[in-house]
Amino acid sequence: STCACVEYYGKALESLIKQVKIMSIHGKMKHKRNKIFTEFRKLPGGILVCTDVMARGIDIPEVHWVLQYDPPSSASAFVHRCGRTARIGNVGSALVFLLPMEESYINFLSINQKCPMQEMKPQTNVLDLLPKLKSMALADRAVFEKGMKAFVSYVQAYAKHECNLIFRMKDLDFASLARGFALLKMPKMPELRGKCFPDFTPVTVNTDSISFKDKNREKQRQKKLEEQR
Repeated sequence: STCACVEYYGKALESLIKQVKIMSIHGKMKHKRNKIFTEFRKLPGGILVCTDVMARGIDIPEVHWVLQYDPPSSASAFVHRCGRTARIGNVGSALVFLLPMEESYINFLSINQKCPMQEMKPQTNVLDLLPKLKSMALADRAVFEKGMKAFVSYVQAYAKHECNLIFRMKDLDFASLARGFALLKMPKMPELRGKCFPDFTPVTVNTDSISFKDKNREKQRQKKLEEQR
């Protein structure tokens, strides 16, 4: 749903999935976008992590799956997203992830877009990769900060969803969401003010001590910290 989520999960997938080309595209890339898109089209296979910037007006041959991690903000965008697969007589599949509280979105799409859907049973024996993602955040401040930014942007995008009768902020389980983003601690943001999260356990590490792997970025950070002191 957001550029920050693409940045975070794109980097995460690069580290977690080996021997598969992972590429990322979002609206803030501007100059790099065409280059990445052209490169991806030429690949024999791969994964493109993207925002709705790629939902329409583009053609990539033989896309087998369109996975919609976040439901789109409008019903028409859902159909445009699905349309990236099964091009010119080919067969393809599209999947949207929904929380139990969001299931009425299926009826909404069926009425609004004449788009019938069927439930796909959750996969069994799924690897829990969240501990690995947490370790990555502890080892590199860039990953830690990307995760925090992605979480904040996700919550803000959810609050602005066009179907706000189905996607209600007050029903969001922030603790589960933070665990799903493999956060080390809860960020400070207006939407969380005054709330307690007994189901979320922050790490005991002082997150200020997490340094950037990039030596230049870390040097700049230390300089800023010194100025603040």
